[in-house]
Amino acid sequence: MTRPLDGITVVSLEHAIAAPFCTRQLADLGARVIKVERPGSGDFARAYDSRAKGLSSHFVWVNRSKESLALDLKQPAALQVLKDLLAQADVLVQNLAPGAAARMGLSHAQLAPANPRLVVCDISGYGNDGPYRDKKAYDLLIQSEAGFLSITGTPDEMVKAGNSIADIAAGMYAYSNILAALLQRGKTGKGSHIDVSMLEALGEWMGFPMYYAYEGATPPPRNGAAHATIYPYGPFRAGDGKTVMLGLQNEREWKLFCDKVLLQPALAADARFDANAKRNENRAALQALIEQTFAALTAEQVIARLEEAQIANAHVNSVGELWAHPQLQARERFREVQSPSGPLRALLPPGVNSAYDYRMDPVPAVGAHSEAILRELGRGDAEIAALRAASAI
Repeated sequence: MTRPLDGITVVSLEHAIAAPFCTRQLADLGARVIKVERPGSGDFARAYDSRAKGLSSHFVWVNRSKESLALDLKQPAALQVLKDLLAQADVLVQNLAPGAAARMGLSHAQLAPANPRLVVCDISGYGNDGPYRDKKAYDLLIQSEAGFLSITGTPDEMVKAGNSIADIAAGMYAYSNILAALLQRGKTGKGSHIDVSMLEALGEWMGFPMYYAYEGATPPPRNGAAHATIYPYGPFRAGDGKTVMLGLQNEREWKLFCDKVLLQPALAADARFDANAKRNENRAALQALIEQTFAALTAEQVIARLEEAQIANAHVNSVGELWAHPQLQARERFREVQSPSGPLRALLPPGVNSAYDYRMDPVPAVGAHSEAILRELGRGDAEIAALRAASAI
């Protein structure tokens, strides 16, 4: 079964999340991804924790289906191995410190003469130019700079996202930009340079609050898990102590909610609540009325009423419950992948495609593929032994 990126070779100078998340998705589609790591320790994300059978939770998530090539790029012989690899590669992805790749002769301008079909994608916090170019950028710092923290949390306290949302956004845009660049290369025969900024990626995801606060207007307030501007839309406590998430989008649903869920049809015409803007202004009073009704019901009884009224709802699951989610189980969305610590469960990438299956290959150990790759590049026993002796691989 042919995958979309079969035959495409991606070389990645990557660490942490943004670049590895991008390249793992390329590997999912069949690309050969060669991950260049430091000899010995490898990608520093390998040491973040040991929660996945002794391996890092971050690392196993974004590094399956890759080959690990250990190179000490400070040594000329190792750097030459990388340049030989790039001379025949399709894509280079890197999220080193700003300017580091160029200092090693690995910028798009430096590599294109030898391989004009090469696509080079740089991922950084703020982009390749501008006054913030050299500023250190970690996920939480970008959440702060992008205004994300200003709209997330409670009225009393800002709260970061529970996962690496800025890294994920940057990785997604790097991935889609690379796919577009490969399509473009199919038309022109030439590679290109891509400059992806974490700030710009998360900035795009801030589009609604930016326009809501357009030209100095009041920004969306922080309302915990409730929607900032639509009500009722958020968590409500049931009588058994569990929480139900529900959301109304229009006046038709508001009337159904009052009639079939609250069993108070007259409430729909209450002057305090007969439009979303009014419900939003009087949310404390409405919350009290809703939870007064829910107090006599279990969470499952509340959900049953919401389902009958065709009101959108959800269980408030823990992370552990996601592993056993009945919908994911019914759709057979989990697979087993190998790793240095044995088999691990892994969630298939989003999107079921009738034409191919995703690649779900092992999570590599540091340098697991070094010797095989070196032999592909024509290095013999003596050269490989010399590189090992110098700790260049």
